[in-house]
Amino acid sequence: MTGRIPKVVVVGPTYVDMVIKCQEFPAPGAVVDGYGASCIATGEGPNRAIEAALCDCEVALISKVGEDPFGEMARANLRRFRINTDLVYTASAMSTGIVMTMVDSRGENLGCISAGANRALGADEVGCAAAESLIGGADVCLISGDLPEDVVITVIRIADLHQTKIILETPPQDHGITRAADLSWPNEYYLADVLIPNFYKLVEGAELGAGCAGELKLLASELVAKGIGCVLIKMPPREVFLVDRYDTTHIPWFNLDIADQTASGDAFAGALAASWAVGDEPQAAVKFACAAGALAMAKFGAQDSLPKKTRIIELLQRQGD
Repeated sequence: MTGRIPKVVVVGPTYVDMVIKCQEFPAPGAVVDGYGASCIATGEGPNRAIEAALCDCEVALISKVGEDPFGEMARANLRRFRINTDLVYTASAMSTGIVMTMVDSRGENLGCISAGANRALGADEVGCAAAESLIGGADVCLISGDLPEDVVITVIRIADLHQTKIILETPPQDHGITRAADLSWPNEYYLADVLIPNFYKLVEGAELGAGCAGELKLLASELVAKGIGCVLIKMPPREVFLVDRYDTTHIPWFNLDIADQTASGDAFAGALAASWAVGDEPQAAVKFACAAGALAMAKFGAQDSLPKKTRIIELLQRQGD
């Protein structure tokens, strides 16, 4: 990744994450001892923006926080990484989104989320002249599907109009999906250059050897046939399937010890956007993203675990890339 400074716009939710680590999760009604408590501004929006910034991109975040001290804490945290917060809106009389997270000794986590101000981000706010200028001037627009659907649609339309590359990650599907016809997605989703869907039931089946890997590949191929540039099926910590109109490529995950999986997905997405923004080839961009995701798994914490570009490159070089 060399050359000019790439520009990335991230559109995603902002939360304050209250994290505590414990030896094991408590059973219902039980209390266990915890340690390593922290309270940080986080969420798919800030974490992915920070990862892209750590990969030497010029980054702007479009999001919404509450009219409370947590909202200002989120903005101040983003400014530490020189992220443009001009379009981090404030929702009056609403709280900033909150995540309560517990992480056990194996790096597994569980949590509870209150969306708060994220529900109030509107299509008019992402479609205003200032937002259009940011999105239209970026190399890549990274969009979290975990936002109001009209917001996602508006951002996709603007990015497509200005020929800004679109990376879209969809929220988890809450029912079994085996064919593209099962999806009730808006047509705009099929304008994405890169789609990272969350078909967690099929992924779980594939991990258990239930023969779902073939269904995942077929489903991804159908999505490409409907217009998406390429589809990435993540199966950490094993591999990623990259499916485009030419082939299906298996890109292995990096074999590092797992301490905490909290920020792995955000590291993957942010690094992918950074790599794509400078024009890296798809396979190279996904390998770069896999390295970032693996490094994030190897360290406890959310933003503390997000790796800088130098660490990602070092891991790639150690693996003989």
